Amino acid sequence: MSETPIELEPQLSVQPSSQPESGRGLQPPPLFQLPLPTQDPSDTHQQTQLQLEPQLSESNPEHQQQAKPVWINRRRLIRLLLGSFLGFSLCSAILGLVYHMHYNHQNSNIQAGKGRPPEKHNTITHTVTPCLSPACQWASARLSISADPFTQPCDYFLFTCGSDILSPDNGGRQRGQGIPGHPQNRKENAAWTEMRGQSKEREDRGLRKEKTPDRKTVLLQYLREILESNNTPGSTAVQKAKGFYHSCLDTKSIETAGAEPFLALIQNLGGWAVSGQWNRTDFNSTLRLLMRDYATFPFFNLYVGKDPNEIARGTTRRYIQIDQPDLLIPIEWNSKTLKSQAKTRTLRPFLASCERYLALLGAPPGSSMIHVGTFISLSSELAVAAAPLHFRLSKGQLYQRMTIRELQKQAPAIDWLGCLQAVFHPLPLIEDDHVLLHNSPYIVQMSRIIGKWLNKHEPSSSGPVHTFMVISLLHTLMPALDSRFSETAKNLSMALGDAEEVADRWKHCVLETERGFDLVLTHLLSKRTAHREAEEIIQNIFTSFKSKLHELKWTDQKSLQFVMKKVQSLIPRLWTTKEISSEAELDLLFSKVTVGTNSFFSNYVQSLSLWQKRRSQLLTEKAEAADILSVTPFLLGDELLFPMGMFIPPLFHPTYPRAMNYGVMGFLIAKDILHLILPDVYSQSEMVHAVGECVWAHYLTVTDKAGGGGVFSLSAAQQQELWVQYSALQIALQAYHQSLKNHPNDTSISGLSHTRLFLTSFSQVNCDSDPYSKFMPLEPSFLITVICAKSDQCPTSLQCLNKSQQHSIQTC
Repeated sequence: MSETPIELEPQLSVQPSSQPESGRGLQPPPLFQLPLPTQDPSDTHQQTQLQLEPQLSESNPEHQQQAKPVWINRRRLIRLLLGSFLGFSLCSAILGLVYHMHYNHQNSNIQAGKGRPPEKHNTITHTVTPCLSPACQWASARLSISADPFTQPCDYFLFTCGSDILSPDNGGRQRGQGIPGHPQNRKENAAWTEMRGQSKEREDRGLRKEKTPDRKTVLLQYLREILESNNTPGSTAVQKAKGFYHSCLDTKSIETAGAEPFLALIQNLGGWAVSGQWNRTDFNSTLRLLMRDYATFPFFNLYVGKDPNEIARGTTRRYIQIDQPDLLIPIEWNSKTLKSQAKTRTLRPFLASCERYLALLGAPPGSSMIHVGTFISLSSELAVAAAPLHFRLSKGQLYQRMTIRELQKQAPAIDWLGCLQAVFHPLPLIEDDHVLLHNSPYIVQMSRIIGKWLNKHEPSSSGPVHTFMVISLLHTLMPALDSRFSETAKNLSMALGDAEEVADRWKHCVLETERGFDLVLTHLLSKRTAHREAEEIIQNIFTSFKSKLHELKWTDQKSLQFVMKKVQSLIPRLWTTKEISSEAELDLLFSKVTVGTNSFFSNYVQSLSLWQKRRSQLLTEKAEAADILSVTPFLLGDELLFPMGMFIPPLFHPTYPRAMNYGVMGFLIAKDILHLILPDVYSQSEMVHAVGECVWAHYLTVTDKAGGGGVFSLSAAQQQELWVQYSALQIALQAYHQSLKNHPNDTSISGLSHTRLFLTSFSQVNCDSDPYSKFMPLEPSFLITVICAKSDQCPTSLQCLNKSQQHSIQTC
């Protein structure tokens, strides 16, 4: 697919997973027992007897031992007063009884908490209820095997994000490794042996910190649970989506079918010259079929999107957009000739892969080389006309507007109106309709090349253009064919140096199901999304975010007004779709789809047709259709939209304590918002630089690297990311405390509540994979140490017991 930055229907790609199918670790209950919106989430709490929340003020054991004799002396004094002043006995007895009961209850809480010290806070004590919903029970089990920043303050922030690729066991690079002065530099590991002692002990007990998957993987796992659930049958559309998914998992049937389904399809298209049976079908009629029914675009790509020149004027009209294709032959850009060319060093493995494909399709050994040669020759000619994005940008070749009639004159080999009408049926396209081109020189040259090959009459070039289209169709349908084809593609990738791991089969099947049944999955996800709770946390975090902006030091008052005016105009909301309002509508929409239980190839072909029809509908839709695979918010006009895929377990659940939801999802929401407005803040406020350097200085001090030789300064990108994540944690914590004021009751997990549960939850899921994570120079969990450096909001001061000297840390 082209790299042109235009608004497109999401293109599906299989994301490699470094985690094997059998090693997914602690698994949550199916669907996390998420109640439907019609249910009251509080019903799933299974509330038990009330317990007083441990007071948020850490008292050490030595102080507790000293307190008892003082209490005994007070009791003796009370007895003396009772003997001397009988008239005041009632009042004194009540006071003593209250004090005695409070003291005993506090000690019992310490014992019940298995040695956990009571928390402290400068607010009043509230009653808390343990959360015992299925989701909370799973979360409690996961917390119990994870590092606790408040019982292991010296080493918890030294863990990497748990990726197998980054694990020191296999020689991978950890975060910060190789950075001079960084504690995770391998050359300095010896100095950290003592501080890693507790982590080694945990590993010996089999309690190694589990890998935290990225948000996209979490969403795919959740969709997998939906597709594999065995609840009541419900609508036929839902059953068809599940049937498609399960047919994709049935690799045995796929292997048994082999290449026969594809060979039968070729015959329906009129055969091809490779097999010696080809009825010489018309070039444009075959191209129309490939584009309409199989979402295959051999010579150019088709998209639907807006014109950025019109977006600024508030126009929401969408256009057909035509771009250069993703050629199968590997190409490279020659900066001297300013032309693309086939990579000569890759021609041999590419030739071998083409020969292998034809052999799998039953091509006679003697004739396959002729067809492979003409295919590579035609591919090489098309490659010369292609150009990378940066070159097309510099030449102003993007979003060139012209009518279909003008396009026909410039590239006459393609029946443009006929092809576009076939793809976008039943829309009434005419020659005067406008399209947008993203490389008009390529389109013109492509037409000349095709015309030249179509007019050749030598026997050796019989049907090369048609063969080119069939091989393009093969690559489109390859995910539905047996493993021999995918192995051939993998071998070519390895020969080209692209040794990417193959995704788990279930993940591949979820993505393929979404391609054709996205409306079904969107409907199912919407039913399971806690809309009210999601909207509430979005609004609260956004309010706290605006408050944070006022606390920054701006270059001048106009700078603050500029940013705040932009922020105040935004409307944050959950991104939902109103396209399908009932399962009856879904059933009608998918009524013509037939899903076979053991014929994935046939099912896959239908999904391509469904996908193409959905993309065609974008031309007439006014609202943005909700993207079910989206996991980060984005700006659309004056709306700040948050996808439903963000608010799923284990990152978010309506039965979780609010402390847990704000510590995880609240932080992620705040981080995403800050990334969206970072350019405005960075250019108008010096706080980004100052806070980033402050957090880094804190890190160097606590890790005994302050003043050490070779310690480097942070780059601007690293300063920004430190400020973003530190500010996001502050914003989420502030939003939670405000929520606690408005609704004092909150449940607990594992004996933790309020601030401690908030920060502990944050420490478990802070390894969020996003495009900015590479700029984070330290483990995000360390931000808890900075937050707690001089704050009465933390349950303990996070002092390292093995440090002989404590440093004076400034507040960032």
